[in-house]
Amino acid sequence: MSFASTLYLYPVLDLCCAKIPTELQAEIRLGLQEALVNAAIHGNNLDPSKRIVIQFFVSKEELSWVITDQGEGFITNCECPEHGKELPPEEAESGRGFCILHEIFDQVHWNRQGTQLRLCKQVKKGKKREPVLC
Repeated sequence: MSFASTLYLYPVLDLCCAKIPTELQAEIRLGLQEALVNAAIHGNNLDPSKRIVIQFFVSKEELSWVITDQGEGFITNCECPEHGKELPPEEAESGRGFCILHEIFDQVHWNRQGTQLRLCKQVKKGKKREPVLC
């Protein structure tokens, strides 16, 4: 699926969450919303001429999404604070989204250019993988 950079994400999120087990929908929707907002704002600078592309893959063991923007990319700083510890005010806005992604998804990977994000969530009980940081 491909769409213009926008913050009107309800229809996109509805499509992305349609095949997700009910018990995971709210959590995954939050994570996908965070990733798509980051792609639209930080990646494409809300430029409606730039596109965001989402690929969705389903297997018995996992759900995964690849989100690509047309921005200039970024260098990730994947250090999230310990659970329960607050981010310093100057980092609170820019670091919170990465931490949300790492809390929700079992795997979070960026390409080297910082323009593509892969998110994976295990769906089979008893086979939880450790999150992979960058």
